Amino acid sequence: MTGIVVNYNGLSPSQRLTAAIALAFANFMVILDLTIANVAVPHIAASLGITLEQGTWIITSYAVAEAICVPLTGWMAGRFGSVRTFMVSMLGFGMFSFLCGVSVSLEMLLICRIGQGIVGAFMMPLSQTLLLKVFPPDKQNYAMGLWAVTTLLAPALGPIFGGYLTDNYSWHWIFLINIPVVLLCLFACWRLVRPLETESRIVPVDLIGLALLILAVGCLQLVLDLGRTHDWFGDPMIVALTVISVVSFLFFIIWELTEDNPIVDLRVLRHRGLSISLLALGISFGAYFAGFVIVPQWQQAWLGYTATQAGLSSSFTAIAALLTAPIVAIIAPRYDPRLLVSGGIIWLSVLALTRTFWTTDSDFWTLTLPQFVQGLGMTFFMIPLIGLTLNTVEEHEVASAAGLQSFVRTIATAFATSLSLTYWGDSQRAARNDVVGVLQPEVLQAQLSGMGFSPEQIRLMLSNMVEMEATTLAVVHVFWVTSAMLLVAAAVIWLAPRPKKPGGMSMGH
Repeated sequence: MTGIVVNYNGLSPSQRLTAAIALAFANFMVILDLTIANVAVPHIAASLGITLEQGTWIITSYAVAEAICVPLTGWMAGRFGSVRTFMVSMLGFGMFSFLCGVSVSLEMLLICRIGQGIVGAFMMPLSQTLLLKVFPPDKQNYAMGLWAVTTLLAPALGPIFGGYLTDNYSWHWIFLINIPVVLLCLFACWRLVRPLETESRIVPVDLIGLALLILAVGCLQLVLDLGRTHDWFGDPMIVALTVISVVSFLFFIIWELTEDNPIVDLRVLRHRGLSISLLALGISFGAYFAGFVIVPQWQQAWLGYTATQAGLSSSFTAIAALLTAPIVAIIAPRYDPRLLVSGGIIWLSVLALTRTFWTTDSDFWTLTLPQFVQGLGMTFFMIPLIGLTLNTVEEHEVASAAGLQSFVRTIATAFATSLSLTYWGDSQRAARNDVVGVLQPEVLQAQLSGMGFSPEQIRLMLSNMVEMEATTLAVVHVFWVTSAMLLVAAAVIWLAPRPKKPGGMSMGH
């Protein structure tokens, strides 16, 4: 990947602010589209005549396409220039958003979502590196704070935007709403960011590395998406996809470490601070995102929530993150970032444990308050973790580090979606037997029969009762697992080298 020089460019304070807002909103929009469809999946499935499981492909197809193409960012920026790549990608994102909004079939929607993911992949890391060019060195901590807030806000606000638009208009608007945002950001970047263009040069593209990456990630995602309906490794297709994924991944690592112009510069992982930070980021962000996938679907399917209500419940994380982000931006340079990251992740783990007390009788605020309190701790791990990721590499490796950061976060999102849904479904099946034993259906059947209900009515009532309780128990099991994963991530970050000074890391570890 090519390096993007981090420097101060002389923009006036008002111009810097406008440019920063445009870049942050572009990043916000791309990440928002990861979760805005979460609460709309039941509506999209009903509209297109598909199953709920097929509906989740709308989420994973976008995330996987984005993850695969993020590593191309450095090559694209080097070949065509950072600003030009960013602006063309933003234009493409608007076009694919429009096509998603007018889709009339699952096939058309998936193709357009993949297109969204491809161009959106370049926008995430470039928005980050261009933000660093907009701000002077002594203000870059605030730039990363702004970028981190949009990264945290987007997944949290996605469900409420998606719910409101779906309930009050139609699911098509969750994609069409991007178009005015794209136009405004394009105008601002054309006026203010265009002068920051980097030099372009002809760099050979690593086609073999790209092909191996597509095979490795694509086949693994297919295994995760299709495995639960194809008897996992009892199906030869799943076995074949797994073998292809593993072999491709091994060859990918070997090839990238020996290629002169690798599509993913794995050599930057020699910096222990970067590799450990990425590992902690993948674990923590995946565990964090699992709840965003499961909870809205549970609320709508079994608790009677509308898409808007489910989205509103999730949005309180974003509100809390807004409150603490300025505080973290101020104190982050004064403390060991590992302490802040570890403390923030432990905070999330404790909040995941509080959700293990949820029941089918839990009211709106019982479900929402933990999400608000969770948001208070999100910025304490996210903002310092971004700093750890970027500050541990050499200046010319910033673009590669930013690309890997976006890759890890996005692939963690895709895998968390599939794995959490799989575990949730498996836990539901396991919990049914426990629920039946506790409910004593024979006694309930006799009581309901004495109340005048017909055998068919009794059967339906008992079936719904068992399914509701089993589904809720499965949600609780998901949060037990995510809490444990977060504790692991909180410990992992301490394997990073001790920073030479608070708020940064020593170069070259």
